[in-house]
Amino acid sequence: MIKTVETTPFGDQKPGTSGLRKKVPVFQQPNYAENFIQSIFDSLEDFRGKTLVIGGDGRFYNREVIQKAIKMAGANGFGRVLVGRGGILSTPAASHIIRKYKAFGGIILSASHNPGGPTEDFGIKYNIGNGGPAPERITDAIYAISQKITKYKILDANDIDLDAVKTWHLGDLTVDVIDPVKDYADLMEELFDFQAIRNLFSLGCRVVFDAMHAVTGPYAKEIIERRLGAPAGSVRNFIPLPDFGGHHPDPNLVHAKELYDEMMAPHAPDFGAASDGDGDRNLIIGRNIFVTPSDSLAILAANAHLAPGYSAGIVGIARSMPTSAAADRVAEKRGIRMFETPTGWKFFGNLLDAGLVTICGEESAGTGSNHVREKDGLWAVLMWLNIVAVRGESVEDIVRQHWATYGRNYYSRHDYEGVDSDGANGLVESLRERLETLPGTKIGDLVVSKADDFAYKDPVERSVSDHQGIRVFFEGGSRIVFRLSGTGTSGATLRVYIERYEPDASAHDIDTQVALADLIIAAETLADIRRRTGRDAPTVIT
Repeated sequence: MIKTVETTPFGDQKPGTSGLRKKVPVFQQPNYAENFIQSIFDSLEDFRGKTLVIGGDGRFYNREVIQKAIKMAGANGFGRVLVGRGGILSTPAASHIIRKYKAFGGIILSASHNPGGPTEDFGIKYNIGNGGPAPERITDAIYAISQKITKYKILDANDIDLDAVKTWHLGDLTVDVIDPVKDYADLMEELFDFQAIRNLFSLGCRVVFDAMHAVTGPYAKEIIERRLGAPAGSVRNFIPLPDFGGHHPDPNLVHAKELYDEMMAPHAPDFGAASDGDGDRNLIIGRNIFVTPSDSLAILAANAHLAPGYSAGIVGIARSMPTSAAADRVAEKRGIRMFETPTGWKFFGNLLDAGLVTICGEESAGTGSNHVREKDGLWAVLMWLNIVAVRGESVEDIVRQHWATYGRNYYSRHDYEGVDSDGANGLVESLRERLETLPGTKIGDLVVSKADDFAYKDPVERSVSDHQGIRVFFEGGSRIVFRLSGTGTSGATLRVYIERYEPDASAHDIDTQVALADLIIAAETLADIRRRTGRDAPTVIT
């Protein structure tokens, strides 16, 4: 039986770049999750009788909201729901399942790399039929509806058992609890040379993958250990936990420091990797070398032809604006198209659907290709292993040869997390007001050549996205980008991206922060960061 529940709007349900993210207690308010889910359904058309994919990263409150979403999907007219066993679906696996089974769309419950637990973060986002995040026209519609919602519909039915692969019937709705791993693992086996990687492991290559007690644990266990034959124990922290074991599931050098230290130690493994809460980010570390996400994108693009799924080559590369220009140099030398987009994977979707690009990436540890419409952490790890196996060289050798060929983009991101929103907004507004007067400004030996507020015109649908980040360029090719992030749940996060291009191979061994020292000073001078944020130093440097 369909039950209609009267409700009132919540004023804070505006989706960010990756859906709606709030603290768990916010989502636990009566009708809060239901309001947003109903707003999603009310923004859509022509889905009666069609299939909806539902899953999440296993964080706290995941199961409860999945039960709500299933019953609401049935009450609103969907004919079938595909849900991962245990409520588990990595974000890239959900994208693949939407595409493989031609679903109408999907609801993914995740706050990505943010912490989980009873007082930590939760999130809901909607993915469209191409498997990618909803574009702004849909998220804007969802928000508009959420601000005037008066009722939602839900089936009056018992919860289903999410822990057994089984088919359920709730009125006219069919619910299939599916193996969350198999379809995705099968796809990876089609894209990569699994035999070459098996041979690599059989020759003694040691790999360590830290799943961070997040969603990729079951996927990595199946693929790396069972299908590729890495020794048991190669995949660590592989059981997804509601609070990620009390850790922060962000694969960066702060939250994956134990792995980094191991890879820098004597007798380190040959290859180290990690993924984040919902499986769309990655960390790549070779023995004695950390591979920045920007460099990783460029190297994967330059070597993708070594994997069977990309043997014909790639047609183009897309990167988010804050990501370093390392990939641009690959595109230029290879004679392929290069696109610079705003931050947010949804901006890559149209380019991928139109066949304009094959590989995409963001400096925030997200890399992927046209196999799905989300970034894909485990895909990046497998592509790296494929390249190492075919080239027969270490990660460090591959990186250094890449720098020698294309030059090195020294690059770093300084994050100021949880700062006062007014102060952060004031910092950006002050820069925006001074854009026309900045060219010619001299800071030490640096001279500003141009400055702008990045705007993007989608080459496919011709939509325009303004105010995507302040860019300050210097004579000689260096740049600084200032941007406020939309992935947090409290306060503001100011991200400062700092980059210098160095073509001289003899200057490729400088410590990154030393190489960027004058630009770091310039960033403080230009934006008055200390005064406006109250912070003497970044929270995280990557």
